[in-house]
Amino acid sequence: MRLGINTGYSGKHIDIPLDVIKHAESLGYDSAWVAEAYGSDAVSPSAWILANTDKIRVGTAIMQMPARTPAMTAMTAMTLSQLSGNRFIVGLGASGPQVVEGWHGLPYGKPMTRTREYIQIMRKIMAREGPVEFDGQIYQMPNRGEGTTGLGKPLKSILAANNDIPIYTAQITPAGLACAAEFADGVFPVWQDPNKYDVFKPDIDKGLEKAGNGKSLANFDIAPFVGVHIGDDVDAIIEAMRPWLGLYIGGMGAKNKNFYNDYASRLGYAEEAERIQDLYLAGDKAAAEALVPAELIDAVSLIGPRERIKERAQAWKDANARGEVGSMLIGTRDKEVLELMAEIML
Repeated sequence: MRLGINTGYSGKHIDIPLDVIKHAESLGYDSAWVAEAYGSDAVSPSAWILANTDKIRVGTAIMQMPARTPAMTAMTAMTLSQLSGNRFIVGLGASGPQVVEGWHGLPYGKPMTRTREYIQIMRKIMAREGPVEFDGQIYQMPNRGEGTTGLGKPLKSILAANNDIPIYTAQITPAGLACAAEFADGVFPVWQDPNKYDVFKPDIDKGLEKAGNGKSLANFDIAPFVGVHIGDDVDAIIEAMRPWLGLYIGGMGAKNKNFYNDYASRLGYAEEAERIQDLYLAGDKAAAEALVPAELIDAVSLIGPRERIKERAQAWKDANARGEVGSMLIGTRDKEVLELMAEIML
């Protein structure tokens, strides 16, 4: 099992826990991850971490695709990869309509079409086999549409590239999982129940088959975010974690456009997910959070006393042995948690 540390995105003030990341690096963790929403970006912290570490890989979970052209993201990836000795991982996401249209001021459009075209363009740029041309629904290179001068010409990157820079995508919808399996090197399914891979299997299998060339779970990384909390009072930890899942299930999106709510339903919590969303959107966050099933929190996390965590980690080990989880991205800044997970998994 590969282990990563997920530091998330910043609040009002940027706080990059370099001492914790360096400790993870010393323990043999494979990767560290940063994110962006509508505050700090993900690229600047990635560069900062890469400059202050020696071995650990650093990835973005996620860079918002609508905020950057595919060429700009390829340039960024190639630059950070070269500067860091090939330690940068590209993590992409479509974000959601509220952020894309409300913050970036762009139409949300077709996220799967965008993802496919985005990765294809990035691969062509990094391959440097010649000037890049692309004629897609969303991206055209060169662009000769309305408002252009007609002077654009195909270009080949000046910068030499590592053609093996990994590209991951954040996906949990059926179409998104299939798209990731076909075009990307890995996927972040936000959270995952290690005993319910059947929720992913049909779509991931479909994408792997379309990709061809022998692509399989052996070379496609499923990398969920996993909350790990050590403590004697399991119920208290679950209570503390309810706002996290309550926000995603209830508040991340509109009534009929919340991918996390749909995902919770597919995991077997359809009735609870609907009620959580209704209460959350009505402004009663406390009541919504109170309805988040303890069973769901416990299934997608590792919580409780050390021995309980060790015992429940076996399900993750079994999933890893089946190829159903390749990496666990641990959401923590607690060195004791990092040490325990390294003891269990590495």
